[in-house]
Amino acid sequence: MELKDKIAIITGSARGIGKAIAHKLAQNGATVVICDLKMDDVQPTVDEFKSEGLNAIGLEVNVTDMKSVEALIDEVMSKFGKIDILVNNAGITRDALIVRMDEADWDSVISVNLKGTFNCTKCVAKIMMKQRSGKIVNIASIMGIIGNVGQANYSASKAGVIALTKTTAKELGRRGINVNAIAPGFIATKMTEALPEAQKEKIIEAIPLGCVGYPEDVANAVAFLVSDSARYITGHVIQVDGGLAM
Repeated sequence: MELKDKIAIITGSARGIGKAIAHKLAQNGATVVICDLKMDDVQPTVDEFKSEGLNAIGLEVNVTDMKSVEALIDEVMSKFGKIDILVNNAGITRDALIVRMDEADWDSVISVNLKGTFNCTKCVAKIMMKQRSGKIVNIASIMGIIGNVGQANYSASKAGVIALTKTTAKELGRRGINVNAIAPGFIATKMTEALPEAQKEKIIEAIPLGCVGYPEDVANAVAFLVSDSARYITGHVIQVDGGLAM
């Protein structure tokens, strides 16, 4: 899965799953663009990567704001002249039962998770179409497939990401662009670590493989999809969930 000389943008990559994805792509030879809301969060990740001899730059972006996304893309193009890979990872949760969910919490999750994916895809697709090549991977969730109590906004946003993936795969395929999605399941992150032990144990019992996943498991799947090994794969949703949504 050699990615030498490839330029990869990974949104929401200052920490968590996004950071693991960026790290894996950089290990495979790509120059990665670490981007997140605040440079104060981005810079330590960039410094860490560089200390390992990996190629990385850091940029600030608000994926919900088209002008901010356009500025990001313009900066990357001015530095490198191309974009080979886009990973739409930026996402948030604002959980509540639907009868208690604030309209603001619905809007913010849809705006970041779904609109943000649209904004970045639209901007990068124009460049990739001219190049007649490119790989786009959207980070969805199994909750966009099976739903989840207390996550109407999150589940709806990720279901939208899945539909957006399939549509853009059809629209961009003839220009040599592959578009796929990863649907992670229960992945060990700071967010899941905060759950009560009883709740975590209940979730693990429902996973056929009997264990949680790690950000690196998602990163490995992304690395495959953006490589030449996945040349003939597009419009797919790969579930990295230990069989939870099976």
